[in-house]
Amino acid sequence: MNMRQLLQSLTLENENLDRLHANIITPKYNRGDLTAGIVHIGLGNFHRAHQAWYLHQLMQQNLALDWAIVGAGVRAFDQEQRSKLAAQDYLTTLIELDPSSTRVEIIGSMIDYVAIEDDNAALIQRMSSDDIRIVSLTVTEGGYYIDPVTKAFLAEDPDILHDADNPSKPKTAFGAICAALQIRRESSGKPFTVQSCDNLQGNGDILRNTLVSLARLSDPSLADWIERNCSFPNSMVDCIVPSTGETERALVRELGIDDAVPVTHENFRQWVIEDNFCAGRPSWEKVGVTFTDSVHDYEAMKIRILNGGHQLLANAGEVLGINTISECMANPAVSAFFTKTALTEIVPHVKAVPDMQPDVYVELIKTRFANPKIVDTTRRVAFDGTSRHPGFVIPSIFEGIAANTAVSGLILAEAIWARMCEGSREDGSQIEANDPNWQELQLVASAAKKEPALWLAQQQYYADLASNSEVVEEFSKWLRLIWSEGVNVALTQYVKG
Repeated sequence: MNMRQLLQSLTLENENLDRLHANIITPKYNRGDLTAGIVHIGLGNFHRAHQAWYLHQLMQQNLALDWAIVGAGVRAFDQEQRSKLAAQDYLTTLIELDPSSTRVEIIGSMIDYVAIEDDNAALIQRMSSDDIRIVSLTVTEGGYYIDPVTKAFLAEDPDILHDADNPSKPKTAFGAICAALQIRRESSGKPFTVQSCDNLQGNGDILRNTLVSLARLSDPSLADWIERNCSFPNSMVDCIVPSTGETERALVRELGIDDAVPVTHENFRQWVIEDNFCAGRPSWEKVGVTFTDSVHDYEAMKIRILNGGHQLLANAGEVLGINTISECMANPAVSAFFTKTALTEIVPHVKAVPDMQPDVYVELIKTRFANPKIVDTTRRVAFDGTSRHPGFVIPSIFEGIAANTAVSGLILAEAIWARMCEGSREDGSQIEANDPNWQELQLVASAAKKEPALWLAQQQYYADLASNSEVVEEFSKWLRLIWSEGVNVALTQYVKG
C-alpha cells in the first residue's frame, strides 16, 4: 500500500506509533526508559533534523538512553513551539526529501520542554540539575552578542546590561546559563559542556567569549570558574532544513500523520566536533559524527562555500523574484555566477579536508542546492544578511585581496545585497523587512543608488574595505550596472569575463 493512499491521519503521539504505516520508521526503544542529559536552547527545525536525529540514531541501537533532550527557549516563539511539541509527546516527523525518493522517520530523542518564563527561572533550575551534562544552543549566527567585524563582545547591549545587573533574573540564554553554572558551582561543583550548534567559525570559542565576558560583568570569580571547568567544543554542522509551513504539514497528513511541527530536510548531514566534553558525551562517532582537532578546516570549507554560496544565490533570487534556492540553481545566469565565484574566488583560499577537495565540494553543494524537493526559500536563506555577509562572504574578499587573487564576483555579490536591501524587486514588488537592521539598510541602500561607496562605508560590516579604491571602483561599477540594466545583465557580464 502506498503511504499517500491513507485517508485518515493519526495524531502524532506515543500511543499511535504502532498504528502508523509500516514504511514509517518509528522509535525501537522504549521512550519511558529515557532520562535527560542535554538541554537544548533554540529548538527549531535544524536542531530536530540534525543534533536530535543523531542522538535518536544512538537510541535506536539502545545506546545513550540517559542523554535525552530537554528543549528550551527564551523567546515568545518558543512558547508556541513548546505547546505544539508537548501536545504530541515531543515527537517529530522528519521527512527526508531525496530527489528520487522520500523517507519518513519519527524521532523521539526529546522528552521535555522547559516552561518559558520572563526571568528564565525554570530554565535556570533545569540546567542546574546534575543530570544535565551538556547545554547546547542554536540561536542563529547573530545571536551571540559579538560584533560581526571586530568579534568583540557587545558589553553595552541593553540585554547584556540587564543580565549583568540582574544575574538571577536574566533575559538572555547566556545569562540563564551563567545563573545555572553559579548554582552548580555553589552546590555540587559540577560543570557542564556548553555547545554551540550555529554556523559560526570557531563557534565554541565565540560561545566561551560571550559566556565568560557576561559572567565577568557581574561576578569575576564565576567567570574564572567557568573558564577553568567548563568546555566549549568547536563544531561544524551541516544539513539544509527549510522552514515549515502548511505545505509541509499537508505532506505529513498525506502520509497519515497529524504533526503540527514536522520537519523536511535534504538527504545529507554532517557534524564535525572537537572531542572536548567536560562531563561526558553520547557516543556520536557510532552514528557518523566526525571527531577531530581540525574542525577549523571543515568549518572554513562549509561556511565559505555553502553558507557564502547561499548568500550569492538568495540575494540575486530575491531581486529577480525567484522563490527557492533550487529555482536559483535552475536559472542559468544565477547558477553560473555561483559556480564561477565559488571555484575562482572562494576555493583558492579553502584547505582540503580528509576525503574532500574544495573543488569537489563545490560540485557536491551544487547538487544539494539543485534538489527540487527541498523548498528552501530565498527569503529564509537571505534573512539576517548583516550577520551572514560579515560571517560568510566578506572574509573571502579580504582573503582574496591579501593573496592578490580575483574578487570581482564576491564584490558583485555585495552589490546585489545592496540592491536587495533597497527593498524592491525588479518586477516592482516589495521585499518585506528581512533583517534586524532592515530600516538602516534600506536608507543606506537607497542613498547608494547615487553614491555606491556609501554602502561599503558601513564599517560595522565591511571594516576598512571602503579605503580600498579598487574595491570601491569595482563595487560602484556593479551597483550602477545592476540599477541601470538589471541583475541578469551584471551576472552575465561577470560570467563572460
